[in-house]
Amino acid sequence: MGKGFFEVPMAINEPIKSYAPGTPERAEVLKQYKEYFEGSLEVPLFIGGDEITTASTRTMSPPHDHKHILGKYYLAEKSHVSLAIENALKSREAWASLSWEQRASIFLKAADLIAGPYRAKINAATMLAQSKTIHQAEIDAACELIDFLRFNVSYMSQIYSEQPESSDGIWNRVEYRPLEGFIYAITPFNFTAIAGNLPASAAMMGNVVVWKPSDSQIFSAKVIVDVFKEAGLPDGVINVVYGDPVMITETVLESVDFSGIHFTGSTHVFKSLWKQIGNNIDRYKTYPRIVGETGGKDFIIAHPTAKPQQVATAITRGAFEFQGQKCSAASRVYLPKSTSAEILDLVKRDVESFNPPGSPEDMSNFITAVIHEGSFDKLASYIDQAKKDKDASIVVGGNFDKSQGYFIEPTVILTTNPHYSTMETELFGPVVTVYAYEDKDWSKTLKLVDSTSEYALTGAVLAKDRYAIDEATKVLQNCAGNFYINDKPTGAVVGQQPFGGARASGTNDKAGSAQNLLRWVSPRLIKETFVTPEDYRYPFLG
Repeated sequence: MGKGFFEVPMAINEPIKSYAPGTPERAEVLKQYKEYFEGSLEVPLFIGGDEITTASTRTMSPPHDHKHILGKYYLAEKSHVSLAIENALKSREAWASLSWEQRASIFLKAADLIAGPYRAKINAATMLAQSKTIHQAEIDAACELIDFLRFNVSYMSQIYSEQPESSDGIWNRVEYRPLEGFIYAITPFNFTAIAGNLPASAAMMGNVVVWKPSDSQIFSAKVIVDVFKEAGLPDGVINVVYGDPVMITETVLESVDFSGIHFTGSTHVFKSLWKQIGNNIDRYKTYPRIVGETGGKDFIIAHPTAKPQQVATAITRGAFEFQGQKCSAASRVYLPKSTSAEILDLVKRDVESFNPPGSPEDMSNFITAVIHEGSFDKLASYIDQAKKDKDASIVVGGNFDKSQGYFIEPTVILTTNPHYSTMETELFGPVVTVYAYEDKDWSKTLKLVDSTSEYALTGAVLAKDRYAIDEATKVLQNCAGNFYINDKPTGAVVGQQPFGGARASGTNDKAGSAQNLLRWVSPRLIKETFVTPEDYRYPFLG
């Protein structure tokens, strides 16, 4: 059998298709959207090689048309979660011992399948399941997931090639073993790419996985499963369960073979998971790896020298793309009083140019629905409160309607209180709050930005003054894991801007980088001596 040092195909970012009127990709995704909308999908549990149905089901509906039923998925019982763990562990030896280039080939094939025959499917599913416009679906479900798969293969080969020095008479080498046990992946609703990457990145390094997708993302998660199956991922490597998150998590964390968690979701849930793992620490065979990306209260601060039109565009795109349901979305903004009125007028003009929130099938829509009724009700309550409070006012938006879809108008709140509730609370929707500071208080306001939030995910500064940019970069170094200069605080690209934050925003293990993959291996150093000593005496003994 031939062996060799293998170079993987060079990873490049997947080109983003335009979906402009008249393009073939537009016609194809709309055809697939209609097929999914008019169909009825059943999503079983995927455990080992079996597709398991149960007595309990839940329906799936588009957030922008919540009375329409797309299909149903089956809920796991405790026995199914235990079975998923059992199947993962049964698969571990064969998968971990598979040569790395064979594992790489599976995920490279998955990337090509998404880029080709599955592109319309995964995009249409994301449009339906998560109410993303076609542009937001394309940059997420297609391009970012493709990038995760291709770049992670490249990072994996780099990791394996990193070896220690060897002195005369010995050979030192490091092997990057998968963790002993299984990984638990918990993925969010908002990014199909994250849903695919969290289980896949751990599996790529030789681990086996139990994966629980968000209840609001199961429709598009099914497409990910289909892709992995067609790419040749062996049965049992990634096992998929849905249902009661408390029961599933408790069952997983009770296992002595639990060896790590790969999580994206709320800060509250992540802290709870960390506590549970700590309370169970004596039962595990090894210290579990805890990797999480959680919330954000992401900021934009504009210097008096910033161009108003550029600031306005950063706010409009950063706060309202995908209805503000990105961990990185701009949700608190600090504007200099000298230009704040002009900037807010420009933002208002942008928002008033949007169509009313509607279906992503209508590709003239910039805004669609928020993910579910709970999110809608939370956002509506904060908007209503802002209408009543003396230290807040609505600049634009402020309306909402859930009769057909969970539609929240893009809303800009202006406050005179830098600690107003919506300046500090993560809302996760199309609501941004603005505070106007005195121009002379630029430095003071930077400290306010740093101290206001428990989160530290993303942030942006806009300015022409390079001294101001330098000052902001230094003062704000700890309050954003991804920091943007003269841009919106969203849109990290795999291979270019590794993503993650600290403080209450997570462990900052940078998805889309080698740093993240290193969390899923346990290195073993092997030292081989060629001429073994036969006398215990060292020269100093004489």
